[in-house]
Amino acid sequence: MEHISGGVCAAKGFKAGGVHCGIRKNRTKRDLSMIVSEVPASAAAVYTQNLVKGAPILVTKRNIANGIAQAMICNSGNANTCNADGEEIAWKMCELAGQAAGIKPEDVIVASTGVIGQPLPIDPIASGMGPLVSSLSDHGSNEAAEGIMTTDTRLKEVAVSFTAGGVTCHLGGIAKGSGMIHPNMATMLVFLTCDAAISPALLQKALSADAQDSFNMISIDGDTSTNDMVSIMANGLAGNAPITEENEDYAAFCAALKEVTTTLCRAIAKDGEGATRLLTCIVTGGKTIKDAKLAAKSVVCSSLLKAAIFGSDANWGRVLCALGYSGAEIDVQAVDVAFRSTKGMITVCQNGASVDFSEEKAKEILLEDEIDVLITLRDGDASATAWGCDLTYDYVKINGDYRT
Repeated sequence: MEHISGGVCAAKGFKAGGVHCGIRKNRTKRDLSMIVSEVPASAAAVYTQNLVKGAPILVTKRNIANGIAQAMICNSGNANTCNADGEEIAWKMCELAGQAAGIKPEDVIVASTGVIGQPLPIDPIASGMGPLVSSLSDHGSNEAAEGIMTTDTRLKEVAVSFTAGGVTCHLGGIAKGSGMIHPNMATMLVFLTCDAAISPALLQKALSADAQDSFNMISIDGDTSTNDMVSIMANGLAGNAPITEENEDYAAFCAALKEVTTTLCRAIAKDGEGATRLLTCIVTGGKTIKDAKLAAKSVVCSSLLKAAIFGSDANWGRVLCALGYSGAEIDVQAVDVAFRSTKGMITVCQNGASVDFSEEKAKEILLEDEIDVLITLRDGDASATAWGCDLTYDYVKINGDYRT
């Protein structure tokens, strides 16, 4: 496996683009994106478990119920959620995209992101569809990634190459996500493309399983979005023998998928609203996978620990506190905690109790922009990793006037 350039256009037969159509007031920001495959592709998706769901999710579920899609369209600036005409607008987006791109509207994955509860006008999207299709190119991943951003400060895209059946295949993705990130299945918006041939059933199985260890292990602020969606199209243009069973080729595909999704997870967590540090919690020695995941997720969700990381304060008691209410089965008197960054590693707790350590060294470690919290449980052999970020003053500033 190798990291390559190209994002969602790294896979053969995919073009992408993004334009400003007028949904967002800032004309310098793109607000409409599209990805199109030359041929119909196997498709799969996972969605938010929030009972309040954006209208595009309902339409996408119907569109790809047959496991086939050929395009994705997404707008930013308006979530198209809690609107009386939401599904009508989402379907109209599919029709406009299908007509402009020359494909069936029911083969379109549709998504929206932005403010909840405001009507989404169709006129800007209709007028922007022509320029959007004209913008499509095999190097347009950046533009598509820009068009799905809201409070994001960085583009999030990645691609890898891998081998299946002796054939080189490619898998890439773009993502948006900075706030309202606390997944229950998957979160934010992620669009993945692949040129491997794989059945829709196995594609769905791989994506659903991967989300449990990747997107389900992120938390920025404890809020699960209404519009969360991760979708993937695999068009088979690499020319490999179709993956129809869980063999070595399927394992290679899953490994590539994991590399892409994990990279996007880290990028999303590091770009949390107002964040200055990426926080990674690595738990080893868990009694079960479930316990290890509960423990890791609880630590990155702790507002008190997130605030301590912002202040470069090695307040390890907040780690143990988060472990104690995580719901995981843990022997709290056998827990070790250490902090690690590029400046080194320091143990701050052994067997659930304090140890002597240098506060100066700890602060030096915690001043770096990527911090690992290493937790040893000694309850079994299970491990898990979760990603989050620090909690800063700017998070409140960003969300205090997000709508207005």
